[in-house]
Amino acid sequence: MPGRIHPVWKGKVGRLCLDFANTADWHASGQPVEFLTSYAELVGWGQHASILTEAEAQRLLEGAGRRPVEASAVLARAIALREALYWLLSALSHGLEPQAEDLAIFNAELSRVRAQSQIVLTAEGFSWGWLDDADALDRLLWPVVRDAAELLTSEELHRVGQCLDDRCGWLFLDLSRNHSRRWCSMKGCGNRAKARRHYRRSQAPADR
Repeated sequence: MPGRIHPVWKGKVGRLCLDFANTADWHASGQPVEFLTSYAELVGWGQHASILTEAEAQRLLEGAGRRPVEASAVLARAIALREALYWLLSALSHGLEPQAEDLAIFNAELSRVRAQSQIVLTAEGFSWGWLDDADALDRLLWPVVRDAAELLTSEELHRVGQCLDDRCGWLFLDLSRNHSRRWCSMKGCGNRAKARRHYRRSQAPADR
């Protein structure tokens, strides 16, 4: 069976690459919580993100069982890609220039994706597709990289935001009319910030 679905993975943010970048909790803190702790967890995320069907996920897990060294290498690549994407998009969300190392890691994976891409003919016309390599253990990374490349070169890039909680750092796509979104969710960090403001106001008279 694919890896368990951590509750945080249920909060999709509208772009596959952003969902992937959020596979660590409290990412902006000094002690982020890693969810991609095994290749099985990576496959579980891929199935949750609708990259993989149940049959495809099972096939990859069986392949990983036969090639554990390769599976471990793919997991390490996935985490390196996730970190590069996270810090690249985090910097851009604050109007900062991303680190060259992060962009280099992303471009290395993009080169691999280009080698696996092809144009296919469908009932609706031509579209991008993948080479028929169902046993490639890194195949679930391909659509993530392509989606990130599309986001980085689109007008949606300026809508990438980051939770204002300096420990959370959750990335999201701000689709509000006036770009007013500030939190990963109002039930989470937004509610905690509201509670802190209320507490400070309630303590102010006593301080004076």
